[in-house]
Order: sequence, then C-alpha cells, then structure tokens
Amino acid sequence: MATIFTKIAAGEIPSWKVAENEDYYAFLDISPLKEGHTLVIPRKVEKDYIFDLDSDCYAGLWAFARKVAAAIKAATGCKRVGVAVLGMEVPHVHIHLVPMDSETDMDFRKKKLELPAERFAAIAASISREFDKL
Repeated sequence: MATIFTKIAAGEIPSWKVAENEDYYAFLDISPLKEGHTLVIPRKVEKDYIFDLDSDCYAGLWAFARKVAAAIKAATGCKRVGVAVLGMEVPHVHIHLVPMDSETDMDFRKKKLELPAERFAAIAASISREFDKL
C-alpha cells in the first residue's frame, strides 16, 4: 500500500513542491516549525527507516537534500538549515530541513505555524527558484 508521501510525490495528493528529480521529491511541511520547513523523500522507495535504504538511495537522498538545503538558505536568509530524521509520523523515509536562526527553531515540541495557502505558495516558489539556480 502506498504511503501518503508516495501519493504526494506521484501528484495524487497536492503539495507545495520545492524541488524534484526522477528519484527524490522535496515539498513544504504543512505544519512547519518555521517558514521554509521542507521534507525530502525518496520517490520510488517506501522504506520506513532511513538506515534500511540501500547505499545508492541513501547517498542520493542526502545529496539531493544538500542541494535543497542550499536553496532554502538562499531563499529564507536563515543562518543555517537544520536537519532531522525522525520518521515516526509517516512510515516513509523523510528528512526534515528547517531554516534556523537559533537552536530553538528545531524544537519539534513547539506549536507549529499555520500559514495561508498564498504564503505556502510564495515560499515554495522562492525556494524552487533558488534550487533551479544551483
């Protein structure tokens, strides 16, 4: 059975796409810690645990995430992009990339932002433009 993230990457469920290629897909988290909080997933592999990925998929996922992180940093002007691999909420490998100006920006216990669709669209477009420049 396909996960919600597989359906998102296939275009069956709408998302705020930031970047994609044949193997990986990046989209905005709909309950972000900060504006620009992005999830990066393998497109064709439905593993629940990142360390269960084969070596090529694992390396490719991190290379793609690195490029997405550079785009997030350029688009948001943050000091750093934090990385978290939790994987408890959806049984599909995903990397959280969170724009950070302080360590508290990576506190997953804090209240998530609620943004209007127009703001999500603007953020996604901004990160996507930066990604395309890389």
